Amino acid sequence: MLELRPTCENCNRPLPPDSSEARICSYECTFCAQCVDEVLKNVCPNCGGGFALRPVRPSVNWNGDNYLGKDPASTVIKHRPVDAAKHAEFLAKIMGIPPERR
Repeated sequence: MLELRPTCENCNRPLPPDSSEARICSYECTFCAQCVDEVLKNVCPNCGGGFALRPVRPSVNWNGDNYLGKDPASTVIKHRPVDAAKHAEFLAKIMGIPPERR
């Protein structure tokens, strides 16, 4: 189950469970859309994968107790600002490879 991490790992911007600005990689590294587009260039600094829109967990118990009330979002903040120089080196190696082929 997705953790739904509460903030962007780079800029620490709040990303509540219903945020349409949250982006995740396949390891659930979580960043805001602005950091993914402008800083990371759609390359996760932790794994090299691409990003997708993080799904929104329903806030209402529509069916079978599958909602935020039963499975709340994480409150653990993982603020790990990206080292711009290191990420630039990383980008140079894999930026030209589409995310689905990395």
